[in-house]
Amino acid sequence: MKQSRTAYELSPKQPNTDKSLDNVIAFTGVSEQRTTTSQQSFTAKLPPRKPKNVDRREREHLTPHEVKALVEAAKKIGRYGFRDAAIILISYRHALRVGELVDLRWDHVDFTAGKLFVKRLKRGDASVHYLEGDELRILRKLKQSNPDSPFIFTTERNTPISTRHVRTIVFNAGEEAALGFPVHPHMLRHAKGYHLANKGYDTRLIQSYFGHKNIQHTVAYTKLDASRFKGFGLD
Repeated sequence: MKQSRTAYELSPKQPNTDKSLDNVIAFTGVSEQRTTTSQQSFTAKLPPRKPKNVDRREREHLTPHEVKALVEAAKKIGRYGFRDAAIILISYRHALRVGELVDLRWDHVDFTAGKLFVKRLKRGDASVHYLEGDELRILRKLKQSNPDSPFIFTTERNTPISTRHVRTIVFNAGEEAALGFPVHPHMLRHAKGYHLANKGYDTRLIQSYFGHKNIQHTVAYTKLDASRFKGFGLD
């Protein structure tokens, strides 16, 4: 027998289209609400954006006097003050990026000739630097305390020190020295650039020392060379 239209619409075996559509809309609304809430919760947990360097400090380099203060301050912090002071001094003397510092190995050091092979990052030109007497003494002492590691600067577990650890060391030394602004390792590289420029060294020589491919990066250091304006204030 052919079912009536009414009986067919009310049959429990057939879906109620109107109710199903309402359920889909209701479910979608709940999902969207949950997604929005989840996104809001996730956004709220994000850390604040890192402030620009210009908002944190007036300049991005240190003076030789401030570098010396950092070295002395590092000696007073923790059990590895000697190593930490050496990190700051070597970074400054040889204008090292933090990645170049942590990659220094003992086979880069020629104790007999008093030289250091510097391998540059960012496709920079490698070079050989002279080591001063105090640097050789420091490196010999570090070698004696850690003869088994191929790396110069290591942790207490004999593993290479991390770039993050170096940043912490430099920052803490800046706090101990009470410089009045936050300090990061790259400021040591800039400090050497401005120091050499102010002493009147040829820009091409500074470029070679820093391993710059483009001399425009080196010229930036001569912009703050006060010797260029010597006598300008005289009548």
